[in-house]
Amino acid sequence: MQQAAMRTLMRAENNNITLDRSVFTRENFRRIGQFARPHSRRIVIFLILSVFGATLAVVTPLLAGRVVDAIVAHDAPRVVVMLALAIAAIGVVEAVTAIFTRLWSARIGEGLILDLRRAVFDHVQTMPIAFFMRTRTGALVSRLNNDVMGAQRAFSDTLSGVVSNLVQLVLTLIVMAGINWQLTLLSVLLLPIFLFPARYVGRRLATLRREASNLNASMNDQMTERFNAGGATLVKLFGRPDAESTEFAARAGRVRGIGVRTALLMSVFMNSLTLVSTLALALVYGLGGWFALNGTLDAGSVVALALLLTRLYGPLTALANAPMDIVTAIVSFERVFEVLDLEPLLKDAPDAVDLPEGPVTIEFDDVHFSYPSADKVSLASLEEVAVLDNRGGEEVLHGISFRADPGQMIALVGSSGAGKSTIASLLPRLYDVDSGAVRVADVDVRKASSSSLRKTVGMVTQDGHLFHDTIRANLAFARPEVSDADVWDALRRARLEDLVRTLPDGLDTVIGDRGYRLSGGERQRLTIARLLLAAPSVVVLDEATSALDSTNEAAVQEALGEAMVHRTSLVIAHRLSTVRAADTILVLEAGRVVESGTHAELLAAGGRYAELYETQFADQE
Repeated sequence: MQQAAMRTLMRAENNNITLDRSVFTRENFRRIGQFARPHSRRIVIFLILSVFGATLAVVTPLLAGRVVDAIVAHDAPRVVVMLALAIAAIGVVEAVTAIFTRLWSARIGEGLILDLRRAVFDHVQTMPIAFFMRTRTGALVSRLNNDVMGAQRAFSDTLSGVVSNLVQLVLTLIVMAGINWQLTLLSVLLLPIFLFPARYVGRRLATLRREASNLNASMNDQMTERFNAGGATLVKLFGRPDAESTEFAARAGRVRGIGVRTALLMSVFMNSLTLVSTLALALVYGLGGWFALNGTLDAGSVVALALLLTRLYGPLTALANAPMDIVTAIVSFERVFEVLDLEPLLKDAPDAVDLPEGPVTIEFDDVHFSYPSADKVSLASLEEVAVLDNRGGEEVLHGISFRADPGQMIALVGSSGAGKSTIASLLPRLYDVDSGAVRVADVDVRKASSSSLRKTVGMVTQDGHLFHDTIRANLAFARPEVSDADVWDALRRARLEDLVRTLPDGLDTVIGDRGYRLSGGERQRLTIARLLLAAPSVVVLDEATSALDSTNEAAVQEALGEAMVHRTSLVIAHRLSTVRAADTILVLEAGRVVESGTHAELLAAGGRYAELYETQFADQE
């Protein structure tokens, strides 16, 4: 009975939600069935095993009652021994059945988790960059973990629980009623005394644990932000370790207080229900014994009823909570479907073509662009807000047009917010234009296959990302099949070979979160080495040398110059050396090209470029 009490309490705590029948839609069940169909054979076997195990659970109490009757009747010892062996054999079969039931449950559940996780992971990878800029990573990871596992429980726990508990409940009631219907009726009437306290305490525990979860989340956020290299540096620079410690201790202290209250509540509840279960057994033994002494019931039946009583409350309470279990599982499915239903903005066209290899042209033809609003790329639940912020959609590029032939370099200059990075992001199709066209090799990038576009256009961003992995793995991300010789060649051209050879583990050196074990210039050169290894036909550099000092910048510019030979390049320039090397300079202001030409031509014109030259480039002469 204590086990039944604990299961009831856990369900009451975990299912502290409103019974929303709106989730029981044909569409939901159809989509759930699509995920379940590949596991249908395993589900059938699992249900058969569950029913068989539930049947065995009712047989053992009856045999125990027969043993008592045999002893009271002074039957031959052989009868008692045979009954005991039968109980032992059924116990063995029941244990083996339970093991195989759990095995099939695990196969179904883990298989479903795999299918759902792969579906969500693959779908999320098709989302545009705007999706990741708005979404909270933790909320998205939760869909891949908590909600997927909640959906999995619909099959591994809820489905089998409803079937096996229903079979066990019906058989137990039939057998108990056949023995003595009065005791059976009284036992069922005791259920509210058993169930309602569990519901109340479950709600209280849910409130306490929700508060504890929020506090733990706050502590985790504090630790995540403060324990990375950037956060730890900030705390040390501003000398706030004592304040941080006090804030953390306050949260941890509140969690401790909740833990004490939770432990006390659990203890009171469990001891109260232990008392209830003892009273129920006392009722069976007392009233059943009175019937036995009056000759209307034998002793073995009293024992059988007492044992069956322990098999009655578990299924009853489980079925009482079954609607909540089902709703919880379907809600988890709905949250998974919510992500899967978010349509990606960027898709390969049905008639997509591969871009040609070798040097190619790039062209922007009257491009107008506005960043997508939140309702097109995000979900309120993933941003952890009540309502999406739908501001936006204002046009940021207005009629951008230019063309670069193979081997030419286009430099973009302008004040912050002029649209330089936006233009750079349109070429590898991180976004789609609203009107006009971006072409590579005279093919609209919306008509190009994404695989060939990735091979053709390579990009180094201002904040080039590096994984917490080895140098080799970070470089091989561009070309998984690359040889060590090619890796060393890329490092040499990025002026990193000497540094890497001095590291104890060489290419197998782990560079830490975002590459923080390297200096800023070394991290940037590593991202450039990755670009050199990919060897694209078009190179896009978004402030690629911004983290380098003059010495390193000159070395990398030489390497980039080598890499850009016979390749078309689009460079956001902040150094005079880059600007001078450009075949064409585009001066941007407020999303428009206000000037274009060579360095000498634009200086002679005395316009906006001349102003930028005086404020940004003149001191680099």
